[in-house]
Amino acid sequence: MNWSIFEGLLSGVNKYSTAFGRIWLSLVFVFRVLVYLVTVERVWGEDQKDFDCNTRQPGCTNVCFDEFFPVSHVRLWALQLILVTCPSLLVVMHVAYRKAREKKYQEKVGMGHLYLYPGKKRGGLWWTYVCSLLFKASIDVIFLYLFHAFYPKYTLPSVVKCHAAPCPNTVDCFISKPSEKNIFIIFMLVTAVICILLNIVELAYLVIKRCSECTASKRALAAHPEHNPSWVSSPGKQKDLLSGDLIFLGSDSHPPLLPDRPRAHVKKTIL
Repeated sequence: MNWSIFEGLLSGVNKYSTAFGRIWLSLVFVFRVLVYLVTVERVWGEDQKDFDCNTRQPGCTNVCFDEFFPVSHVRLWALQLILVTCPSLLVVMHVAYRKAREKKYQEKVGMGHLYLYPGKKRGGLWWTYVCSLLFKASIDVIFLYLFHAFYPKYTLPSVVKCHAAPCPNTVDCFISKPSEKNIFIIFMLVTAVICILLNIVELAYLVIKRCSECTASKRALAAHPEHNPSWVSSPGKQKDLLSGDLIFLGSDSHPPLLPDRPRAHVKKTIL
């Protein structure tokens, strides 16, 4: 386990995450990944070896174990944690791509920014982040359904009945440490449900915030129509625009005035 990789992942995602996203990351890496690595593998380490049936028929114990444990909890959780953390890597890759483009632009131009909001979730990065939330919540829901399909009650009984061939009749099989395993099963299920709720809350928060920003922007354009690009293209307003300050179209912030011939720059923008 390389902690530098997880540290880079956490620092890269936390920079663009909301408070709900930071809680989700802490919950996943502290209460799910660490619990899985430290305790779960030890509890399920010798599961098949300790699965005992009250018969000496060759092959009966192996068949009954495969019938009751079609997929191991450990492998399902490993696959679930890998798929759940992959969207965070996609966000980090998108952020690195934006930084690389921003660096090339500044080396070529020498000033300014390629992106209007380089340190915020805007444009494609916002959509990548939203899609990552949907993907993470969907993965946890799918694996909760898989656990329910393989183990209907989620928990493990102390004794299971098996009558599969080559068992001579219905035999009783005993699971090793069922109470201890049930504790970790419930813990992993509860943390998965909490992660789903956090993803849904964060998704709703981002959508509501984006809608409120769009509404505020429309109100600002209605209050100040000179900031609207359609207003600038109107012939009757060109004289007023040339006699006033430069306006950066399509943005809420004003760029620094150009020192050389600002009027020519405005005319070129209008044309």
